Parts: sequence; structure tokens; C-alpha cells
Amino acid sequence: MNYADELVRRSSRVFTPALHLYYPIAVSRGHGTGVYAADGKKYLDFTSGLAVLNIGHNHPRVVASAKEQMESMIHTGGIYYNETTVAAAEKLVSITPEGLDMLFFSNSGAEAVEGAIKLARYVTERQGIISFTRAFHGRTLGALSVTTSTAAYRRRYHPLLPSVYQVPYPYCFRCPYRQTSSHCDMCCIHELEETLKHRIPAEETAAVLIEPFLGEGGYFPAPRGFLKALRKLCDRHGILLIFDEVQSGMGRTGCWFAADHAGVAPDIMTVAKGIASGFPLSAVVAKRALMEKWPSGAHGTTFGGNPVSCAASIATIDTITEEKLLGTALSRGASLMERLTRTIGGHPLVGQVRGFGYMVGIEFVTCDGFPNGSACEEVLAHCLASGLILIGCGPERHVIRFIPPLNVTEEELEAGLATLEEGVSKLS
Repeated sequence: MNYADELVRRSSRVFTPALHLYYPIAVSRGHGTGVYAADGKKYLDFTSGLAVLNIGHNHPRVVASAKEQMESMIHTGGIYYNETTVAAAEKLVSITPEGLDMLFFSNSGAEAVEGAIKLARYVTERQGIISFTRAFHGRTLGALSVTTSTAAYRRRYHPLLPSVYQVPYPYCFRCPYRQTSSHCDMCCIHELEETLKHRIPAEETAAVLIEPFLGEGGYFPAPRGFLKALRKLCDRHGILLIFDEVQSGMGRTGCWFAADHAGVAPDIMTVAKGIASGFPLSAVVAKRALMEKWPSGAHGTTFGGNPVSCAASIATIDTITEEKLLGTALSRGASLMERLTRTIGGHPLVGQVRGFGYMVGIEFVTCDGFPNGSACEEVLAHCLASGLILIGCGPERHVIRFIPPLNVTEEELEAGLATLEEGVSKLS
């Protein structure tokens, strides 16, 4: 039995089967875009640790910043102030969409979603929350109540949070209303309006929660026109608009946040994953006028705003800014889209290539146009055997997420693309 098999065996004895890991690879170290297995094999990691390592594994600047902070203080526990946590908050609100200028630090994406829901309900004194089918917002009970990317995540956990309603996500490739992009009547917006007429009145609805770029549910960006219409609808009814940017934020799409592509600013936003290059940190960011209505003790945390995580966050933002990685990701992302559309987009089992920057989804279909999870899995297996780590998503696991670090080199990107294209070409 080799070391990787032995590690998997040991893992199975101490971890519940509920903990899911994608591949039986025993990794000993990571650097930049590469991870190294215990047997010495190098893999290109184009998962970025699930969209967390936006400047790669163990970026020297992040490591140095975290080490320096650990020399002075590791934990505050919400007992006293420290410079690093305040500076990290100031740094984050300097890049968020206009008007989002006050925050609450927490530890994970799900925790940030929980905080956003609590904030919305508290300040509006309303209870209703509207989210979207296919959405993934986390797996704690509150976050799970607004998650519908797959029913499997909700199995045996009912009853969930009350007064939560779902409407269709504008997943235009599989429009639930059988419309096309050239003949779209904005039925998704009309359905939301119908929900406010027939299921919960607007005056009892606290917030509408949406991923401006759908993540786990299929890697699909919401159309700009839809997000603008959603903003107007929320304004008209006094409903707060929450953007979940846990996966799409921190430069992943070539802008700091996916909201920037549409020019739409939410009232509340959740940020996590790429915020601190692998250190646990997340944030609920909102307008000051809302946050100031959330009094002391209305929410809390022990580990949120940890100084070491905050030091890593400052270094992450500074690196993305100073190395001009947003512009690079945006321009290379456009070239990436053009190339993949040209090289694999015409394959009969590839339904669509879509995305911005380094957040690209490749949807696999059957010859009849249905989701094709087996084709997706076949390509993923080919890539893994060739030293490229990618992962899938979507209800049928039929979409590949192409999410390399923002600072991936041209040579690494070329190698990854060539491997992916080869895998698709071998599909029968």
C-alpha cells in the first residue's frame, strides 16, 4: 500500500464519511499554481483551493505577513482592539462596491451568509428572504435554507429556516421558461414579482439574496440586465439586495467583485474564500446606514477578524493591486474564453463555455442537450492523470470549473489549456 492509500485509510478511521474530498491525492506542499504529492509528482492546481488561493499557494508576501503577525499576537477573541484587524477592514472596504463601507468579520462563507440574513431581518424588522434555485450559500442551517443547488444538501435536515422562498435563477442556457437570450421577456423578474403578489408581500420581505455569478449550481453569470432590474425591483419595494460574492469575489472575475461587471451595487455583500489566501476569514459588508442599526451584541464572533488572517488579507489585496492582477485576469480571461470557444466549444458534447476573468464554466451535454455528468467526469479524470487538477459543479456534476490563480503564468495556463483540450477531444 502506497502512502496516499495509507493516508486515505487512516483518514477514513477518524473522519466521518460526511467529509467529502475530491481526489485521493496525498499532498505534501504547495507553491504558486503547483501542488506536490508525497511521491513527488507535481500537479497544476486549477481549482485554486476551491477559488480561495487567488494568488496561489503559499504566496511569499502572504506567508511573511502572517509570520510577522504571529510574532506579536495570534488571537484577540473579541476582547480588545488591534491594529491589524482594523487595517484589514479599512483595506477591504476600500475595494468593495460604492456605498459598502462598514463590515463584520467572521470565518467562513456560510457564516457570512448567516450574518447577512440576520442583519437584513434585524434592520428591516421583516422576516421574508427570497433566494434563487441552483444557489449555493453554505451548509449551516440558515445558509442551507437558501441553498438549492442540489436537494442532496438538504436531505434529512428539515425543517429549515421559515419564511424563505425560492425563485428561478436566470440560468439562460437552460431557461426555465424556454426562452432565448435574443427573445427574453425577463420572466425571472416577473416570477419574483408574482412571488411578492401571491406568496409573501413585499412589506414583509427583508431581502433578496443572489450570487451575481452562480457558483456550485453551475458556474453561470447572471445577465447584467437582470441584476439591474433586480436592483430596481428591490428599491421599489424597500427590499434589501444581498450579493453573495463568496466565490466570485476578490478578483476572480477580473474585477474585484462580479457586481462590478454589471455596475450594480448591493445593500449587503458577503465575502470569503479569496479574501485571505487560505486563512479563515469572511465578512458581511454593508452600507453604514444599515450597519449602524445593528447594535452591540446583536451579532458576535470569537474567531472572526483573527489578526493572522487579517494580516494575510492585507497582503492578498496589496499583491493583487500592486501586481495589477485584475487587468491581467480580465484580458487573459477574454483570450481564454475566445480560445476555449474556438477549440472545444464546437464539440457536440460541450454545450457552452462562459464566464469572466479566471472564473469559467464549461458545460457538458448529451447529444440531446441534457446535462452530461459522465462526459464531465471523463475529462476531469483525463486531466488528473495528466497532472491538472480541476473540479466540477452543477446538479448533475456536468460543469467544469476552470479557476486558476490570478497570477498563473502564461506557460502554466498554456499547459493547463492543452491538457483540457486534449481531454475533450478524446470524448466519443
